[in-house]
Amino acid sequence: MRWEEQRRLVSLDKVMMPVPDPHPDVFDREWPLRVADIDRDGRLRFDSAARHIVDIGQDQLREMGFEETHPLWIVRRTMIDVIRPIEFGDMLRMRRWCSGTSNRWCEMRVRIDGRKGGLLESEAFWINFNRDTQTPARIADDFLEGLRKTTDVDRLRWKAYLKAGSRDDAAEIHEFPVRFTDIDFFDHMNNSVYWSVVEDYLSSYPELLKAPLRVTIEHDAAVALGDKLEIISHVHPAGSTDRFGAELADRTVRTLTYAVGDEIKALAAIFPL
Repeated sequence: MRWEEQRRLVSLDKVMMPVPDPHPDVFDREWPLRVADIDRDGRLRFDSAARHIVDIGQDQLREMGFEETHPLWIVRRTMIDVIRPIEFGDMLRMRRWCSGTSNRWCEMRVRIDGRKGGLLESEAFWINFNRDTQTPARIADDFLEGLRKTTDVDRLRWKAYLKAGSRDDAAEIHEFPVRFTDIDFFDHMNNSVYWSVVEDYLSSYPELLKAPLRVTIEHDAAVALGDKLEIISHVHPAGSTDRFGAELADRTVRTLTYAVGDEIKALAAIFPL
C-alpha cells in the first residue's frame, strides 16, 4: 500500500509519512542538544523537542521567503514518537517537510536524529492565522506550491482523535499553575508548556520512557494568564482501549485533559508503540 493510501487511515495510531530522503525540498539543519533541553538523566525532553519543532519551522519559513507574508501559525495537534531517546552531548539533525495541505492549514513532519542513534518522529497540524481577524487565513498559492513538492495530499481535513475525560472517574486531578513566562505572542500559554505537563506526568512513570512511546496533544482552546488550569488524568487498561482505534486495544492508553472549570482546553494521549 502506497503512503498516500495509508495516510487515509487517520487515527491516533496513524502511520507517519516516511522522510522522502534524499529530496531537495526537505529542509535539513543541525544544532547541538544543550543543557536547558534535557532532564536529570540527560534525555531530550518533550517540551524541548516541541520548541525545536517550532524553531525549525521558523527557519524553513524564512528560507522559503514567506516569513513576512505568513508570520503567524497556530498548532492544532502535535504527535511525537520517541523511538530512541536522544541524550545530552549529541548533535541534532532536524529534517522538516510537508505531508499534507489544504488552503488554510497543513501537516508538517519533523524527524530529529541524534548522531548517537537517538530518534524522534513528529507530525503537527498547523493553521495559518490572521491576527487581526482571529481566524484561519488562506495560504498563498506560491507558498502552497512549495509545500506540495513533498506530498500529493491537497485536501487535508481536520479530525480530532481525542475526547475529554470526566472528572468523575479520573485517576488524578491536580492544578498546573500558569506563570507569566508561560505566555506567548498570542497572549496564550505557549505550546511547549502543554508538553511540560506531559513531562510532569511521566516523571511518575519513568518505565514508560524505556520503550518507544507516542504522545499526542490536541488543542481546543487557549489557556490564558490567570486561568486555573487543572489536569485530569485517566488510565485506560489494555482491553478497554478500542475507543482509540482497534490497533490500540492491546495496550494501555493514558490520557490528560487540560481543563479550566468546565471548559476543555487541550487533550493528550500517551501509549507505547
